[in-house]
Amino acid sequence: MNRTRIACAIAGAALAGMTAASMAADRPDYGKREFDSNCAVCHGRLGKGDGPYAGMVDTKGGADITQLTKKNGGVFPIYKVTQTIDGRFQVKAHGPREMPIWGADYLIDAKDKLASADTPFDPEVLVTYRIYALAEYVSRLQAK
Repeated sequence: MNRTRIACAIAGAALAGMTAASMAADRPDYGKREFDSNCAVCHGRLGKGDGPYAGMVDTKGGADITQLTKKNGGVFPIYKVTQTIDGRFQVKAHGPREMPIWGADYLIDAKDKLASADTPFDPEVLVTYRIYALAEYVSRLQAK
């Protein structure tokens, strides 16, 4: 009787684990999709700075984005990353920026998508979501 309960518990746990893994596999990865669409051409598929457009822009060593956490004392610099991706609020005194300003593009896209929708949704919310999804994906690319 005890062996039957143990076997059922193991089988149930295995089934639950497979179901959870299946559900996770079906869930879209918005950050990865943003990265693959907008960033991988320069930063490379794994963020190491080896994309097909790498070297076309003077990045002063910034193309490899897998070392951000290491360069920031072991803490992923989420605020700096999101502000860099957004780019609309760059301080002129910090010098020119070579990376595209994705926040402006995202805002145009959000306004276009929401213009036909009959909803009071704020496009900035969509922009912020896309930027943070992308930043979260970049955090997963960090070297261990």
